[in-house]
Amino acid sequence: MKTQPLRRKNGFTLVELLVVISIIAVLAGAGFAAGNAAIQKAKKVTATATCVALESAVNNFYTEYGAMPITGSSDEKIETDQKTNKTLIALLGKEPSTGTENLNTRGIKFLSVKEGKKLKDKGINGIIYTSDGGFDGLYDPWGGSYKMIVDGDYDETLKNVKPKGATTAVNLNGRRVAAWSDGADGKDASNGKAADDVVTWNK
Repeated sequence: MKTQPLRRKNGFTLVELLVVISIIAVLAGAGFAAGNAAIQKAKKVTATATCVALESAVNNFYTEYGAMPITGSSDEKIETDQKTNKTLIALLGKEPSTGTENLNTRGIKFLSVKEGKKLKDKGINGIIYTSDGGFDGLYDPWGGSYKMIVDGDYDETLKNVKPKGATTAVNLNGRRVAAWSDGADGKDASNGKAADDVVTWNK
């Protein structure tokens, strides 16, 4: 008497399913990491472009007025997340509030940047306008402010330029302005990474 061979039922075994699921998990993880790296790279490109635009705006202001868009006589550090920032007001060609010196009397728009998004109590990735035509600040793609040092003593040397992630300060010779972003971490050198800072000079 012949015995019938056992036939395998259609479908996958538990082992096969686990293997397929683990392969999908590995591929998804790799894809997520690659996608996140691409997003961070794009944010750095955007931040670099804005830093270059800020520097160009200050240099163009100097060409037009023969002076820097500041009121002091020494190098001045500026952060762009302050709506009362007189330098940013001047570069945007906006009218300053009453009682504030108008640095851009001709109302020339030296800086053009895209509009950002409001995120809770701050902005992200551009300038945040208010309903009355003013603005709340200019923010990098990670929600931090851009920083600048402007040559207020007109010696074309910017002293002690130090992004938060940098371990040492640098002096930049032959420049009237330097702009940067502290990057994704926005932290100081003790617990931050210099590699994520966005600067327009060689580190």
